[in-house]
Amino acid sequence: MKQLALDIGLASVPTLDNFFAGSNVAALEHLRLWTAGGTRAPVPSYLWGESGSGKTHLLQAVHHVLREQGAQVGWLDAQTMNPPEFNEAWSAVLMDDVHLYDSEQQHSAFNWFVNALTPRRGAPRWVLAAGALPPADLKLRDDLRTRLGWGHVHALRVLDEPERRAVLRQEADARGLFLSDEVMSYMLKRFSRDLGSLMQLLDHLDQFALQTQRALTIPLVRAMLENE
Repeated sequence: MKQLALDIGLASVPTLDNFFAGSNVAALEHLRLWTAGGTRAPVPSYLWGESGSGKTHLLQAVHHVLREQGAQVGWLDAQTMNPPEFNEAWSAVLMDDVHLYDSEQQHSAFNWFVNALTPRRGAPRWVLAAGALPPADLKLRDDLRTRLGWGHVHALRVLDEPERRAVLRQEADARGLFLSDEVMSYMLKRFSRDLGSLMQLLDHLDQFALQTQRALTIPLVRAMLENE
């Protein structure tokens, strides 16, 4: 039987609404307030936490909201090779996985940061960044590290097992899908426990159950994996 950890099924678009905050409600409300518009102070925000705590989900959700509002947004992550120059048309700069940036990416991040916070016609631009460590512990150039810790800093906590179960139950109910405690325990024991991976797994199982016209059981999970 194959062991799947990530990238199975069709991932739903990350949004602020489908982010289960748990104890991370302060960070979620901060992002909701900012993306709601109105007066936006040019104070940077930084999210940090271990893998699976929801950092990338939140950055992608903010990116989606801003694009829906018609804004142009700069995006930089550790997979961005040859980052572009700062674009004056950007309304915000989003930087993910800053703890993994190489020297070129750090140079671009600092340049984007400085330019984003330079006043332009009274319309401040926002910097939202995320990494695995608190700002003071980041192994980055000093000028970038200090700027990342200058504004709002929110630590994100990975959901515990009861919270993950609650989210899976809520999502399954919303789909009209019966998810037994037995199947849920099987999922939590044998697959990546971060919520994003579990939601992708549930999405894939839902589609497979519909295609095969079978109930969601442990044998169905095994059959799905054999067909991957």
